[in-house]
Amino acid sequence: MKTILYKSDPARGALWQRILADIAPQYRFIQWTDLDFSKGDPAVFAEVEYLVVWMPPEGLAQRFPQLKVLFSIGAGVDQFDLGALPAGLPVVRMVEPGLTQGMVEYVTFAALGLHRDMPRYLRQQREQQWKSHPMVSASKRRIGVMGLGELGEATLKMLMTFGFECHGWSRSGKAIEGVTGWAGVEQLAQFLAHSDILVCLLPLTADTRGMLNAELFALLPQGASLIQVGRGAHLVADDLLAALDCGQLGAAVLDVTDPEPLPADDALWSHPAVWITPHIASQTQPETAVNALLANLQCFEQGRPMQGEIDKTRGY
Repeated sequence: MKTILYKSDPARGALWQRILADIAPQYRFIQWTDLDFSKGDPAVFAEVEYLVVWMPPEGLAQRFPQLKVLFSIGAGVDQFDLGALPAGLPVVRMVEPGLTQGMVEYVTFAALGLHRDMPRYLRQQREQQWKSHPMVSASKRRIGVMGLGELGEATLKMLMTFGFECHGWSRSGKAIEGVTGWAGVEQLAQFLAHSDILVCLLPLTADTRGMLNAELFALLPQGASLIQVGRGAHLVADDLLAALDCGQLGAAVLDVTDPEPLPADDALWSHPAVWITPHIASQTQPETAVNALLANLQCFEQGRPMQGEIDKTRGY
């Protein structure tokens, strides 16, 4: 029997455990929180072949001599210190329909809210002000998505159904039918100039850390809006506040921040043009996540490529 060790939210892990027991009893599923560490590392560590985590424990090679694959429970792996992992250990991020659907729903909600000027109307409500403003048709609103992986592509396909003019940017470029594609740093300025609503779905790497900054905001159309659903460290918060205060940006929806949670006195909390949600845009769904894990385990055991396996040199 192959052993899977799970180190993340225990309530969600209990659901994974029940599902696996029903559909894949050939795997033994153990939760980190159920282990007894009073006498050091449990003996079961020597049998662990697959590790499913948000944050991996230290000393993987020494503690888990039979470890074959490290799975992230999230859509990214920026929380891992990739340089500290065993060189030959495959690392796989979560790619599953529930996670994708959640992100599509959140970005669609945020984009429609910004498109229909909801931040302004909410401010007017607080001021008991009854005042309408001209409406822009979706066909005249340009939405740009940075990051064209599974989440970015699925989000763009949904946004196109509303009639938005859609643009996509990534470092290497990706063709998506109906989307104007831009690639590389040489085309970034042109992409930004075509983004009335900018969506960040980039992976967090050394190149993208701090990318949402004053220089980038200055390249957007005046009054543009931001939807930040990547990672908190993409954003330079002081630059965002300055861009909002001077009118270069009109509004921002932030689902991720740095740090998380924000300190109580952080200026982002009270800015009238900022909506904040507590990193809830998308979450793995137990049923579909377990199916995705099992599909990848089958691929690995049959010597086939796994969906979501990252290139450690790129960080995604």
